Amino acid sequence: MICVICKTGKYKNGLVTAALTKGEAAIIIKEVPAMVCDQCGEYVLSSEVTEKVMQIVNNALLNGAEVEIRRFAA
Repeated sequence: MICVICKTGKYKNGLVTAALTKGEAAIIIKEVPAMVCDQCGEYVLSSEVTEKVMQIVNNALLNGAEVEIRRFAA
């Protein structure tokens, strides 16, 4: 599949660091499985991975995190 951003790269399996913010909170999740463009680095998450990422973020926010760094665990 051709990258939707750079229009020249192709997506390949890889790991990314996802940084999400909500209000004053910042949640960083390392080693997230994704399809990563081999040219520009743009990435796409599957719906299953997105759901897991959102669970991690919501749990961190519920626990009052302002800044949290986590590893993605499948």
